[in-house]
Amino acid sequence: MREITFSEALGEAMYEEMSKDPTIFTYGEDIAKQGGIFGAYKSLLGKFPNRVIDTPISEEVIFGSALGAALAGMRPVAEFHFADFLFTGMTAIANQIMKFRYMTGGQAKLHLVLRGPDGISKSAAAQHSESIETIFMHIPGIKVIVPSTPYDMKGLFKTALKSDDPVICFEHKMLYGLKGPVPEEEYYIPFGQADIKKEGKDVTVVSTSRMVHESLKAAKNLEKEGISVEVLDLRTLVPWDREKVLESVKKTHRLVIAHETWKRAGWSSEIAFTVQREAFDYLDAPIEKVGAYNVHIPFSPPLQDFVVPDHTDVEKAVKNVLGGI
Repeated sequence: MREITFSEALGEAMYEEMSKDPTIFTYGEDIAKQGGIFGAYKSLLGKFPNRVIDTPISEEVIFGSALGAALAGMRPVAEFHFADFLFTGMTAIANQIMKFRYMTGGQAKLHLVLRGPDGISKSAAAQHSESIETIFMHIPGIKVIVPSTPYDMKGLFKTALKSDDPVICFEHKMLYGLKGPVPEEEYYIPFGQADIKKEGKDVTVVSTSRMVHESLKAAKNLEKEGISVEVLDLRTLVPWDREKVLESVKKTHRLVIAHETWKRAGWSSEIAFTVQREAFDYLDAPIEKVGAYNVHIPFSPPLQDFVVPDHTDVEKAVKNVLGGI
């Protein structure tokens, strides 16, 4: 099977769906002429005149107009440039987009997607490095997808473009250049179906995005010590695959939840609560959470490495649930 990058997979998904559906268009900052700051739209340059559009720097206008376009029957894809900038358009998102279907009793369909980069990169500092997916998992009214591989990126995004509900897609900056197998034939990945990236029998590690790869590194290192780790990628947070998580925990009897966002009140808390409520008798150890320290992301590379978790933190958490091996 051919291998393409995460960024190319996104571009392919957009190209295939835009070719079939003239109501899909995309707009945001630096995408029409530049192809996006991380090159996600380079494959679209010159192919869809008037459907790939640069905008002024005004997130409230970008997201608010996406709502209007969706209500008029279009399928807008609005880029948020950096996840941190979602806060500058939060009124349009949280008070309009995420509530409109509810306030119309389901009469209004909102075929719209918000997408863009999140997470750390190399010294991007506090205003360009946040992982804020938990906020959109917390507020009702939007589906949340967090792909970790090129295969998942393409399949999930194609499903998002078919959705009648608003969808937000968080794409980790450090994954855009990641290569992986992607079939040439068309496929879609349903929301709410987690994927076991590695099977194991001693500990379950639930993760998303970049931390899936850090968890796989941890699993490989721990194998040398005779520890078998199952790595489960949720792929979507709304909805999330409760059944597959519970099934894995009932097999391994131990759970670590690893995300890049802050440990305090991160989405791991929802997973942990559900597991202790519905599979308490299967747990042989307290659940461990891996996440960033509760501070803003530093500019300094050594400080960023200290604040944000990686595979070593996952390894420590796994050993903790195994009794300090």
